[in-house]
Amino acid sequence: MTTATVPNTRFGIWPVATAGVVLALAILFAALGRHAGIGTVQLPAAEAATFIDLRFEDREGSIRVLSASDGHLLLAVPPGEGGFMRGVMRGLARDRKMRGIGPEQPFRLERRVNGMLILHDTATGRDIALGSFGPTNLEAFSQLLQNKEGSR
Repeated sequence: MTTATVPNTRFGIWPVATAGVVLALAILFAALGRHAGIGTVQLPAAEAATFIDLRFEDREGSIRVLSASDGHLLLAVPPGEGGFMRGVMRGLARDRKMRGIGPEQPFRLERRVNGMLILHDTATGRDIALGSFGPTNLEAFSQLLQNKEGSR
């Protein structure tokens, strides 16, 4: 009869303690970094050169972009078009819904004196630097400011 030997697969205390310390330090540094704002992106402070307050309406697949001040139509996006604008607005609407905020407060689209185009949610305080998504996507929102300026 042959007897099989089972290898000892038990870890010693030092490897387990070391792994625990490394894990605790990783969690601590992540929490400190988040609290201190390390690794976050801050938009450069600049005044708005021009802005427009907007309301977005979803109408059976199309999007209507209205001036919040007087309600006139700035842009109608037909179904299947304007994917970037739809995505941005869907994300902002979801953020508002999670916070229990309705669509009453407008969004502010502003071109700052440094040239940046920012979409600001007046209800949540969230800012989106639209230039970060490339020139084609920037143009989708930039035309709204052009429509505003052309209507004066």
